Amino acid sequence: MKLKYLIIPLFLLLLSCQDKELVRKLPYYNTSDFTPVWELPTDKPFHSIRAFQLTDQEGKSFTEKNIENKICVVDFFFTSCPGICPKMTNSMSLLQKEFIKDDAILLLSHTVTPEQDSVSVLADYGKKKNVQYNKWKLLTGTKDEIYNLGRKFYFVEEDLGENKDNSIFLHTENFVLIDKSRIIRGIYNSLDPTSMASLSEDIKVLEKE
Repeated sequence: MKLKYLIIPLFLLLLSCQDKELVRKLPYYNTSDFTPVWELPTDKPFHSIRAFQLTDQEGKSFTEKNIENKICVVDFFFTSCPGICPKMTNSMSLLQKEFIKDDAILLLSHTVTPEQDSVSVLADYGKKKNVQYNKWKLLTGTKDEIYNLGRKFYFVEEDLGENKDNSIFLHTENFVLIDKSRIIRGIYNSLDPTSMASLSEDIKVLEKE
């Protein structure tokens, strides 16, 4: 009899844990120190990625309108990088493979050397890395535009508010997860398999919102 009464509460506990897992939510971020916010304010605007004007690897205009109703994974790289960028590209390639049939997911890689990474250079790089155009955009534009987006809006360097101008090179292994409202929902180390596994799971959580 005692065993019977022990089993029922344990079952309820497991069921409760499962329910919590089913409704797991991602935090929102609006500052460069990535302090989590669990509810969006209703009385004031919340930080989101601003409107932008860039060009993709096919020479087509790419703006915030192209990511409407899309969940985006964002990084900043350059094609001639001999260090972390090839590893970052490999991590992005794995995401491309996993979500290739999911039209809600878009991958965005911004070059931080736009003076070198022209549209044709990005196109050649894309061919070498098997970048699928409909899934993964390689983006260029003015240096001011790209660096401002990276530092002031994506908070991609995690600089905790430290101000840097465009003379200081933008270089980071971080991937940033953006929801359909262009709000930051996570930051991940693209060189860490555990962090990348978390990113993959968080994308799936975000799709259920």
